[in-house]
This record gives sequence, structure tokens and C-alpha cells, in this order.
Amino acid sequence: MSREVILIGDKVLIKPEEENSKTPSGLFLPQGVQHKEEVMCGNVVNTGPGYPLGEAATDGEAWSGRTRTELRYVPLQAQKGDYAIFLKAPAVEVEIDGNKYQIVPHNAILLLIRDRIPLP
Repeated sequence: MSREVILIGDKVLIKPEEENSKTPSGLFLPQGVQHKEEVMCGNVVNTGPGYPLGEAATDGEAWSGRTRTELRYVPLQAQKGDYAIFLKAPAVEVEIDGNKYQIVPHNAILLLIRDRIPLP
């Protein structure tokens, strides 16, 4: 992508893969699921900050009137580079710089597959 894409809250940007019965990790998807298109697969490109918790004072004392508030978030499980299997119904298809993506609420993701980095 040539632009910065900023996702809001618990949203995840996924680059869907072409329809295939087998995922890159070797998982087979049943034929019925694929034909009904209830689930899709793809790679996580970006994620939002997470679920908002509320504001927290960060500078100064509350009584001084010089406080600055910052919104806090519970981070998402999905991370850039993960392979995701997600429900298609709540997803929204968008096109950015000529490429098609799905914006998916975090709770619509059924499974994440993440490559482990081998320890030395």
C-alpha cells in the first residue's frame, strides 16, 4: 500500500486470498463452507488499536487543571502477518490503491495462524 491506513478500534484489515480448498498452513476447508462463502481466509495487513477502555490522566495533578487525558485500549490478538479465517457476513470489502481488502471486526475472526520464530 502506498498510503497509511489507520483502523479504528477493534477492526482488522485483511488481504483475502483467492478461493482455495486448502489454506497455506495445510488446513482443509469443507466444500459446503466455501460454496456458501460463510468464511474467508487471508493475511492480516493491519489492525486497529484494540477495544477502548476509557481515558486516563497522564500529566499533572487532577486538581491543577493541567491534566492531559489519553485513551487506553485492550490490544487485539490479531497481529500483522497472521493468517486469519473469518466470517464473511460482518466483513466490509474495500478497495485501496487498486487492491481489495476486507475490514473485519475482531470478534468475527475464528482462527489465527502465526508462524513461530525459532529460538537460537
